Amino acid sequence: MKKFQDLIRDCLSQVAEIFPWDLAEWLQQNNPPLLLDVREPYEFNQAAIIGSLNVPRGILETACEYNFQETVPALVEAREHPIVVICRSGNRSVLAAYVMQLMGYQNVQSLKTGLHGWNDDEYPLFNAQNQRVSLDIADALFASQVKTAQLEPKLRAIQASAV
Repeated sequence: MKKFQDLIRDCLSQVAEIFPWDLAEWLQQNNPPLLLDVREPYEFNQAAIIGSLNVPRGILETACEYNFQETVPALVEAREHPIVVICRSGNRSVLAAYVMQLMGYQNVQSLKTGLHGWNDDEYPLFNAQNQRVSLDIADALFASQVKTAQLEPKLRAIQASAV
């Protein structure tokens, strides 16, 4: 049985990653990539890179093809265009980029460290109202939200003994 991190590791052998500072530089050039944010809409609306296209990971495959309710024509037509896939930490984006490559996308990369890393490097993020998100608010959004009940039993026991 494979765990989530095993899947990520397997996909990383097939998926190129780009660091936040390299993406920031690329976005200043004449031919920037399509930015595809695969987080859920509520996450995207809180903080995103300006100009990103939001297609949640759960509907990615049908968004990448014509003839579906979820079809996103700009994405379907970008099979040969450079695309950088974005998520919170750089894991969902690796899985998404891998699937997109299987579906015929030629030039797909994942943002290494995700928006968490983008924010750590203090690059701008904007909310759904196109207002800049402060670093403090972004830090809170990208902080771990894992609850005790979500930890594996061994880690729960360690956490309980530390209290």
